[in-house]
Amino acid sequence: QSYCHRLQHDMYFLISTSRLNEQVVDKIVLQLNRVYPQILTNEEAEKFRNPKASLHTRLSDLLKHLQKKGDRHCQEFYRALQINAEQLFNDLPSRKILKTPDPTEIDTDKEQYMLNDRGPVFFLACFSVAAGLALFWYCCNSETQVIGRARRILGFSPIIIGGHVRNICMLYLEDMSRN
Repeated sequence: QSYCHRLQHDMYFLISTSRLNEQVVDKIVLQLNRVYPQILTNEEAEKFRNPKASLHTRLSDLLKHLQKKGDRHCQEFYRALQINAEQLFNDLPSRKILKTPDPTEIDTDKEQYMLNDRGPVFFLACFSVAAGLALFWYCCNSETQVIGRARRILGFSPIIIGGHVRNICMLYLEDMSRN
């Protein structure tokens, strides 16, 4: 996309709601007047820096003038805008279009959201299933010496969630191991 087309696309954004103030517009005009090759002549620079005309009028005339001059002039305007108002330059609609990601590229922020959108209940359910399977494997393993009654209590403990259940199970196991 040529710089003239980009400037035409960004023109309303730049002119609307006074995004550029007097000082920034003056700096841009001076930079366009002083760069090599000279984009604005001294007379044109004075015309676009005239404090008698409104900022809105001067800015719209400057942008139209640059579009008539060609792509190189519009490119220098963007360079001057980037130097003097970088935040505004980054917020331009044409810059946002250029920054759109490749449709085949994976958006990691979106992917992270898609993986985490199930919530805490899903996590607790998965964790309970995993803990239950681990406990089941531990209790059914023939090498472990777990008492029959403790096996029943430990089998149902993942269903009942709470700190007091864990304490009761631990006390029961200690009591059974002493006997």
